[in-house]
Order: sequence, then C-alpha cells, then structure tokens
Amino acid sequence: MGWLTDPQVWASLVTLTALEIVLGIDNLVFIAIVAGRLPPARQNSARQVGLALALITRLALLASIVWIIGLTRPLFNLFGQPVSWRDIVLIGGGLFLIYKGTREIHRRLEADGQEEAAGGRTSFAGVVAQIMLLDVVFSLDSVITAVGMANTLWVMATAIIVAVVIMLVASKPLAEFVERHPTVKMLALSFLLLIGMTLIADGAGFDVPKGYIYAAIGFSVGVETLNQFAARWPR
Repeated sequence: MGWLTDPQVWASLVTLTALEIVLGIDNLVFIAIVAGRLPPARQNSARQVGLALALITRLALLASIVWIIGLTRPLFNLFGQPVSWRDIVLIGGGLFLIYKGTREIHRRLEADGQEEAAGGRTSFAGVVAQIMLLDVVFSLDSVITAVGMANTLWVMATAIIVAVVIMLVASKPLAEFVERHPTVKMLALSFLLLIGMTLIADGAGFDVPKGYIYAAIGFSVGVETLNQFAARWPR
C-alpha cells in the first residue's frame, strides 16, 4: 500500500487524467456530430453505448502494451519515410474525419428536405460503430502517451476510466448545445476538418505541436462565444 503515500504516483495520475480529458475533447466533438444524425430520443443512448464500448477498447489497448508499442515500429519505407501501423491508422482516421466533416457540411448547407429526412434514418448500430472506430484513432496516441508517462498499469487504467466517465457526463449537454446553435455546429464541423488534417500530417511524419491546434480551436471558440453574447445583447 506504499502507493497511497507516493506523491509521484498521484502526480502522474492527475497529470495523465488531465491529458486524457484534453485529448478526449476531439472525440466529444465528433460524437456530438455523428449522434445528431439519429432521432432525438436515441441520440443520448448512442453516445452512452458508443463511449462505454470505447472504454472497453481503450482498456484492451492498454492491456496490450507490448502490441501498442509495436505499432510505432516501422513496417516499410515510403519515399524515404518510415511507415508504421500507427501512421496508417492515423492517416486512415484523418481521411475519414475529413470525409465525414465535408459530408456533414454539405448536408447542412445544400441538402434539400428529402436528403435531411433520409439523413435522420441513420442506423443506431452505424452511429455506435462510427463512434467506436474514431475513438480507437483518437485514443491510440493517448494510450501510447499513457504508457510513456506512467509505469503502473492501474494508474493508466484509472486515468482512462475517469476521462471516459467525464466524457459520458459532458457528451449530452455538449451535443444539445451544438444542435441548438447552427453556427456552433458549423464551427464543430470545421474542427473535424482541422483535426483530420492534423492526424494525416502526424501519420505522414510531420510533427504538428498540439498546442497550435488547441490555440486555434480556443481562439475560434472565444470568437464564437463573443458572437453568442452579442446576439443576446439588447439593442
């Protein structure tokens, strides 16, 4: 029970939990967009089931530490650049995000009533599968980071569980807020494109500091917040 009084264990737990929560913001944006294609009565269930299954996936990835580390080993070289399974997963996930974001923007701006009605019939299983698929992409780097930051399995697992529980609590109010404000939804879709391009760049070997990405997102959110306040200000 020496870990109870070990400050390094608690410091790594707090730091890693905060990191997992920050990295989970991207996932929440995607979940809010994808679940919005379902009828309102089923959206919350899809978010909860998708995140619960994603938690199992994350813990399974974490338990396979040797396999996770092996994902970063080069498989082959392409134009002089080593390519690993991690790179392939990131590029594939980035392309999917760009595709999904572009499709949703098209539906939002140009789809007629028939297309919108058809969009409302997205299957429950399809939404859950998309949430799980993208969570694997989003969680891959966070799990690798967890392995690098902490040496104790329970610390890594606890951080991931806490982060997912917070995501479960925050997913519904965030999704409802996005649906109530069309400009916020369009901004969230633009974040999908930005995150998708970042994943592709990362998989291609270009190091894009996450601070730049979060600064751009934070600035956009700040501007939109001012817009929301201005819209409610009495004239």
